[in-house]
Amino acid sequence: MTKAVERILRGDGQGWLLPVWVQPGAKRDQVSGIVDGRLKLRIAAPAVDNKANTALTAYVAGQLGLRRNQVALVAGTIGRKKTLRIVAEQEPDWERLAPAGM
Repeated sequence: MTKAVERILRGDGQGWLLPVWVQPGAKRDQVSGIVDGRLKLRIAAPAVDNKANTALTAYVAGQLGLRRNQVALVAGTIGRKKTLRIVAEQEPDWERLAPAGM
């Protein structure tokens, strides 16, 4: 999975851009694979009042061992296709975004 995540990542001079596809309203937060060149994430929060977007950035930050302010939504505020910017002094361990069982 690490190689798959690394293939979809892009550096932008300020950090890493991670394209994601989000399914809000899931039973629990989890990574579930790669779909159409995007990391598929299931987020338990509903897509109401920005709750899913807030939960998304918090979940990714937690998985990577980063602070919440190090993960920002930079594209796709509305809709399932989104792009996150991840800013850290050292490159995060992308293996931590591997789906369970992979």
